[in-house]
Amino acid sequence: MEAKEESCVYKNRDAPVEARVRDLLSRMTLPEKIGQMTQIERVVTTHAVITDFFIGSVLNGGGSWPFEDAKTSDWADMIDGYQNAALVTRLGIPIIYGIDAVHGNNNVYEATIFPHNIGLGATRDTDLIRRIGAATALEVRASGAHWAFAPCVAALRDPRWGRSYESYSEDTNIICEMSSLVSGLQGEPPKEHPNGYPFLAGRNNVVACAKHFVGDGGTDKGVNEGNTIVSYEELEKIHVAPYLNCLAQGVSTVMASYSSWNGSKLHSDYFLLTELLKQKLGFKGFIISDWEALERLSEPFGSNYRNCVKISVNAGVDMVMVPFKYEQFIKDLTDLVETGEVPMSRIDDAVERILRVKFVAGLFEHPLTDRSLLSTVGCKKHRELGREAVRKSLVLLKNGKNSEKPFLPLDRNAKRILVTGTHADDLGYQCGGWTKAWFGLSGRITIGTTLLDAIKAAVGDNTEVVYEKTPSEETLASGQGFSYAIVAVGETPYAETMGDSLELKIPLNGNDIVTAVAEKIPTLAILFSGRPMVLEPPVLEKTEALVAAWLPGSEGQGMADAIFGDYDFEGKLPVSWFKSADQLPLTADVNSYDPLFPLGFGLNCKTG
Repeated sequence: MEAKEESCVYKNRDAPVEARVRDLLSRMTLPEKIGQMTQIERVVTTHAVITDFFIGSVLNGGGSWPFEDAKTSDWADMIDGYQNAALVTRLGIPIIYGIDAVHGNNNVYEATIFPHNIGLGATRDTDLIRRIGAATALEVRASGAHWAFAPCVAALRDPRWGRSYESYSEDTNIICEMSSLVSGLQGEPPKEHPNGYPFLAGRNNVVACAKHFVGDGGTDKGVNEGNTIVSYEELEKIHVAPYLNCLAQGVSTVMASYSSWNGSKLHSDYFLLTELLKQKLGFKGFIISDWEALERLSEPFGSNYRNCVKISVNAGVDMVMVPFKYEQFIKDLTDLVETGEVPMSRIDDAVERILRVKFVAGLFEHPLTDRSLLSTVGCKKHRELGREAVRKSLVLLKNGKNSEKPFLPLDRNAKRILVTGTHADDLGYQCGGWTKAWFGLSGRITIGTTLLDAIKAAVGDNTEVVYEKTPSEETLASGQGFSYAIVAVGETPYAETMGDSLELKIPLNGNDIVTAVAEKIPTLAILFSGRPMVLEPPVLEKTEALVAAWLPGSEGQGMADAIFGDYDFEGKLPVSWFKSADQLPLTADVNSYDPLFPLGFGLNCKTG
């Protein structure tokens, strides 16, 4: 067969990438090209589907596992199985497997779960973010996947948005700095690397994905998948700018946003996807759609699907995250090409971009999992990195009822302490959404250390730690000789639209629990949340100390490191903390800026 001839340029690893792309593209039939543009969910993936439809990519959504608590090796077995099917097709084009590794390889049991982006934005530590990217890349590659749908470089302009925790900051400059995750995931390109051209350093790295292009964090009233109403100048200054940093680092893929810009849905916006991103900014990788995004281009959802395919592909989407209706997508796109409604040149451009990334990523040379990486998953080095990230992300909002008497650090040798609250001993709550399941879960959902675990490990041998998830009336009535209390409250896990909130009140009576304890016992309150929440006056007045812990992930020891004084607090607010939801949207660049705590606020124990 032609593809097996010695003259196949695309099989020559020493040939230039562009020559390999041209050669392979010239050999492909229309079904093979459209197959490359198709990404399907693993639950509908079989060897026959891959070989019959020449599928180019497979992904798994949050909570889509080989089976519950599958080990990394089980994932690798599954993904290698899909890959072996692709390799026996006529041209042997490998699949690229994508996974939502947005704070570590968070779908996989035992993986290291790092703080969500909002917490990492509080660190202001670009090198830390790069190291987290590198650690995540190892754990992703160990599972057999090649592509992480990260980083999210949205500018958070309204915390009512249900994806707030996926943003590093409201401030574009901070987001640009935090985009160093790209170099962590993909490796750092050499200085002479052409801007906008995809890059991958080697087998220990993964393809990154800057998302969601563009303006997803600026929607009106923070509505997920909503409408960002700004001028082009504002869009460019606030929302496009972080993508320039990603392109400079050779980011290989960009995901289009569900949201709209001034009423124009991004998945059908030729100006933004093609004229701006590809032509003006010089992006040479490929654009991936979001999950079932094409169905959202029509009302009701999923109607007139053929037209949705037409307008999205013509706008510049190169690969479509179908994820289930692959037969309909392939049929419709084939028909659109045959009728001339989607030009063949557009198909060739899309496939050229996809092949370019696959060649750059080394998938033709190394399509299968490197099993030597299995030992990196949840390893001590990565968990220590997670612990470092936690302690650097903590923002100390209050320390003592007056500056002359700081409350922190706590005495680790106190005789008796109370640990209470809904979030003190719940690893799932501590990790938040996009952990094991799409929307997150409660309980011991993976391997990790809760706040309570960390406190017990940190205190002295003679310290009695009393834990009550909900403080009893008896305990509060007497105080029972407690030196102090640590109360942990916050948000329950959510993702995307399920997280949209107009009121931003702490769930599960969080404010009431903190106040009830603080009235009886000197109290440190720790808030777990993906964004600022309403802090009622009694909480602010009655607590001795208050810490914003964000969604810190699996390594709870980082919290104990700071509250007991082994390390000082370093975190600075990545977003403005509002007094009431009536003030929203509230960002530091507005004229009537009157926050509870301003952007950049953060105390420490040594200097206050």
